[in-house]
Amino acid sequence: MEDRINRIKEVLVIQGKSQKWLSEQMGISTTAMTAICNNKSQPHLKDLKRMATILEVDIRELLVSTI
Repeated sequence: MEDRINRIKEVLVIQGKSQKWLSEQMGISTTAMTAICNNKSQPHLKDLKRMATILEVDIRELLVSTI
């Protein structure tokens, strides 16, 4: 079973946006964004909310369903 918590990488692909672009929008390093997108690190809730706003999606779209 894969340990995925977020779908940020998938949403970026769907929207045709890069991790680098999102890292620039968020003001964080591309290394940190890569870790987040690869589920090696998880963003704080406030950062997740900001990503959802930047990507114009509901925050739930950035998370993997546990149901």
